[in-house]
Amino acid sequence: MIREVFMPALSSTMPEGKIVSWTKAPGDKVEKGETVVIVESDKADMDVESFYEGFLATIVVEAGDVAPVGSAIALLAETEAEIEDAKKQGAAAAPAPSTAPAPAPEPVAAAAPAASQNGSSSSSAPSGRLIASPRAKKLAKQLKVDIKALVGSGPHGRIVAQDVEKAAGQPPTPAPAAAAPAPTPAAPSAPAIPPAPIAPPPVPGQVTAFNTMQQAVVRNMNASLTVPVFRVSYTITTDALDALYKQIKPKGVTMTGLLAKAVAVTLAKHPIINASYTDAGIQYNGSINVAVAVAMPDGGLITPVLRGADQMDIYSLSRSWKDLVARSRSKQLQPEEYTTGTFTLSNLGMFGVDSFDAILPPGTGSILAIGGAKPTVVADANGMMGIKKQMTVNITCDHRIIYGADGAAFLKDLADLIENNPQSLTL
Repeated sequence: MIREVFMPALSSTMPEGKIVSWTKAPGDKVEKGETVVIVESDKADMDVESFYEGFLATIVVEAGDVAPVGSAIALLAETEAEIEDAKKQGAAAAPAPSTAPAPAPEPVAAAAPAASQNGSSSSSAPSGRLIASPRAKKLAKQLKVDIKALVGSGPHGRIVAQDVEKAAGQPPTPAPAAAAPAPTPAAPSAPAIPPAPIAPPPVPGQVTAFNTMQQAVVRNMNASLTVPVFRVSYTITTDALDALYKQIKPKGVTMTGLLAKAVAVTLAKHPIINASYTDAGIQYNGSINVAVAVAMPDGGLITPVLRGADQMDIYSLSRSWKDLVARSRSKQLQPEEYTTGTFTLSNLGMFGVDSFDAILPPGTGSILAIGGAKPTVVADANGMMGIKKQMTVNITCDHRIIYGADGAAFLKDLADLIENNPQSLTL
C-alpha cells in the first residue's frame, strides 16, 4: 500500500509550509511515530511524525521548497517491493506543490505534526486521531488518566499537561518552561541553543518577499481589522517599582517579569479583561497566560506565553521568561508556548517611546502597550511639586465584550499595585 505524506497544518492560519529538511532519505525505513521531515510554520520549525511504518519511497517536495497545506510532499511505501511503484507515482505528482491539493488515495494522511509541536486543528489529523503533547501522554500514564476521554484546552483542541492534571484532581503546573533542562542560566549541562538567524540587509530598489513569520503577522493584522476596539491610557508612577527592581535584579529578575507578574495579579481581579469573544458568548479563560511580544532578528514578531503567570513566583517567572526568549529567537518554541496567551503585553519603553497604541491580537480580548518611564515634574495631593518617574500605558480592548469602565478599572488597580504595593509581587 502506498500512502501520501501531506503538508500538515501547523496553525489555523497557515495556508502553506516550507520544508526545512528531511530527516529520512528515499529508501529509508520509517517507524510509526518517527520524525520524517521538519516543516517551517509561521512561528517555529516543527517535527512531523509518521502515522505508519514503512519506507520513505520518494520525496515530492525537496528541502527549501514550499507546498500548500494538504498537498502531498512525499510517498510512503508499506513494503520494499512497492518502492518502485511509489517512485513512478511520485514522479507524476511532482508538480503538485504548486497546484491545489490533490485528494489522497487513503482517507487518512500518512504523516502529521508531532503532537507537542503543532497548532493544527483536528481537521488536519485523521478522524479520531488523538492530539496530545508528549508531556500530557507521559503524565496520563503516571497519573493513570484515560487520555482518550479528555477534551483538550490547548490550541485547536490539543490535550496539554494541564488537562491531565485537572482530570487527576491535581493543581495545574503553572509553567511548562520550568521543566527546562537547567534553571541556572549558564549551566554547562544545558543544551546549546543555536544562534538566531539574522536577516540579510535589504537591497535598495528591490522587493524582499515576506518570510513565513511576516506572512503570519500580515494575516493576523488583517484579521484584527474586523474587531471593534477602544483604547484607554493611564499614567503610572514607577518609583516604587524601580526601587524593587534594583533590589531584586541581582537575583535574575527582569523588568518584563515584574510587569508581567503585576499584570497577571491584576487580571485575577478582572476576569473580563482576561476573556475573549466567541460567537456563542464570552469565553472566560481558566488560567491567566500572559503573552509578551518579542521582535525576531529575521523579521516579524512572536509572543511567548508565561502560562499561569499569576501563580508563579517572580523568580521562576523571570527564569521562564529568559528561557522562552532564547528559544523563540532560535525558533525552538512549541506551539503551546506562543499560541495560548489570554492577555498580551507589548513594551517599547526600552526604545524611549513615551506611549503607543497596540493592535489587538486575534482571539484575545485585550493588549497592553507600555511606554518608557521618564522623570516628570508632578504635583502631589498637597500641591507640592516634585520629580517622579512615570510611564504611560495604553490598553486596547475588544468592545464586543469589554467596556470602557472595565478597562479603566483594570488600569486603576494595576497602577495602585505598581505605585503602592509592588513588594507584594515577590510574595
